[in-house]
Amino acid sequence: MSTMPRSATATTVDRLATVCADQLVGVEGTATASVNGISCDSRDVRTGDLFCCVRGLRHDGHDFATDAVTAGATVLLVDRRLPAVDARVPQIVVRDVRLAMGRLAAAIWGTPSTHLQLVGVTGTNGKTTTTALIGSIMRAAGWTTEVMGTLSGRFTTPEAPVLQESLADCVARGVKGVAMEVSSHALQLHRVDGTRFAAGVFTNLSRDHLDLHGTMDAYFAAKARLFDSTFTDIAVVNVDDAFGERLAADCQVKVVPFGRADLTDLSITAVSHSYAWRGLPIRVPLGGSFNVSNSLAAATVAREIGIDPAAVVEGLASVPAVPGRFESIDGGQNFSVLVDYAHTPDGLAAVLRSARDSNPNGRVIVVFGCGGDRDKAKRPLMGEIAATLADEVVVTSDNPRSEDPKSINAAIVAGIPDHLRHRLVGVNVDRADAIQLGIGRAAEGDVVVIAGKGHEITQTFGTTVEAFDDRVVAREALRGRA
Repeated sequence: MSTMPRSATATTVDRLATVCADQLVGVEGTATASVNGISCDSRDVRTGDLFCCVRGLRHDGHDFATDAVTAGATVLLVDRRLPAVDARVPQIVVRDVRLAMGRLAAAIWGTPSTHLQLVGVTGTNGKTTTTALIGSIMRAAGWTTEVMGTLSGRFTTPEAPVLQESLADCVARGVKGVAMEVSSHALQLHRVDGTRFAAGVFTNLSRDHLDLHGTMDAYFAAKARLFDSTFTDIAVVNVDDAFGERLAADCQVKVVPFGRADLTDLSITAVSHSYAWRGLPIRVPLGGSFNVSNSLAAATVAREIGIDPAAVVEGLASVPAVPGRFESIDGGQNFSVLVDYAHTPDGLAAVLRSARDSNPNGRVIVVFGCGGDRDKAKRPLMGEIAATLADEVVVTSDNPRSEDPKSINAAIVAGIPDHLRHRLVGVNVDRADAIQLGIGRAAEGDVVVIAGKGHEITQTFGTTVEAFDDRVVAREALRGRA
């Protein structure tokens, strides 16, 4: 349940019906009834809420309408009239609850995004790091700042009622700048409808979430929604990416392209990178070649929303380490250990190439797995990538969920070409043992990459969620070598 102070202005059913007029079927009950909050989870309902009966993959919110009313909901948003609910509770009947909910949430909370310098970042890889970099630049500019995304909540982008209340809380606290990750799920499921962005950033697009979207074209279409005039007038787009080029060509709002052609004097190490950009000397304490695009995205969008060049330089130079993103684990060993969230084919490839570039004279050892109940077709692809770009490969579990972890591992291994099978040095469903194996095989000058979970602190087997942190386990393995 939210602990943020309730500060929404009460509004009436007839006013809300106007906000979602394009979806409205009718209003059942008193049109002058008022609400002062909104929820789509009956467990979070507070007195005075509009309860949105969302149809989900597993549950239908209409089945929880009575519970919501008992908890204090004063109005229901439904896609069919519910005769069994207390007749004193008005029902706003719409064609699609999801399509109406975001705009209603924004209206109830006073369209908070219009009072913020809100930057939305979308793409397959790099969202978390790019938002961290933007946030650091905003703070260097003297702005009170919030960063919202994978590291700050259960979902990369929360459901509309939670999102709009969070943005309203930012406004109430005097926050000026917000850097926010915008996932394809959020765009597909209309979680950010009703939100206005000062600018949107596109990092890249590669295979991921096809269990939801089905095809790459559908996945791209979901991401491209952010760059419609409904959401923003500025699209900051990575044109080094093929899908970025496509977006830039088709976009109907102002496009600000960025790419490595903008840079000179580029230098990359395992712990930092630097370059010259628009006459500015940029140094960023984040290693890996993929982080060059992330920092360039942050610098470009910062200038577009009016931040001074000096703050761009200072903010990029002072960004703290981003948890689980090419994060170095230092136990005094004479080789490198890097923990990264890379869980897609392109993400894994980028991290392994960066690891190779940072230690060209040492071996690259990778420990990774693939999540259960997710895109199964990427598993052999990632097996092939790992064996192609690393010298030694250890395959293990990564949130198998309801699937048999041995079957997941077998699908990964099946993708390793016969001529590279010698690089597979271990297959172990116990992730702790796999990490210990990978670290145990490292010699001076090598790089061990532990990929897939990054900042996560749990591992899911079936319905059981166990405590597990790659960084903690890696440190324990390093102590065991001492």
